[in-house]
Amino acid sequence: MAWSFTNDKPIFQQLVDIITMDIISGKIKSGEKLKAVRELAIEAGVNPNTMQRALATVEESGIIFTKRGDGRYVSEDPDVILKLRNKYVEDKVDLFLESLKSLGLSAVKQIIFKE
Repeated sequence: MAWSFTNDKPIFQQLVDIITMDIISGKIKSGEKLKAVRELAIEAGVNPNTMQRALATVEESGIIFTKRGDGRYVSEDPDVILKLRNKYVEDKVDLFLESLKSLGLSAVKQIIFKE
């Protein structure tokens, strides 16, 4: 995983975003076992508690799950991953359209989506 952080949002949220993006993009494969919390924390240069919290948040979305005593795995349900990928795309498109709207291009969404 690429661990590059910015100052525009909390590290915790950036960890959630990076892990989620690596899964929905296929960089981390369905069914793959994730590294241990401490190993990921060292790799990312963050506190293990921060990494644990980020992983717990990602797990709430359903794209990873814990096998007690064995670690965390990426979901093997393609619908869960697809649903999250679609939400990500929708959110990015909405942000893009909002930025165009702030430039005075409010009709763009109707043109693009023929609304």
